[in-house]
Amino acid sequence: MDVIGYATYLIPFLGEFGDLLWAPFSALMFYQAFGGKKGVIGGLFNFLEELLPFTDFIPTWTITWIWQHATQKQTAIKSS
Repeated sequence: MDVIGYATYLIPFLGEFGDLLWAPFSALMFYQAFGGKKGVIGGLFNFLEELLPFTDFIPTWTITWIWQHATQKQTAIKSS
């Protein structure tokens, strides 16, 4: 999903306009993918990150995915 967000900059002059279209969709997908408190907070952050100029370099989806999987592994280790 981060790559799709970066792709808006491949077409000259489309970058920030493309983000206006991508931001709400990305935030909604973020919420659906991660759910709960993490999905709400991350979705809002992702929405703002896509809308604000020059902040697209932050890989919000990738960071959250790593965080999600790291905490799942820790939980699995503790319960075994």
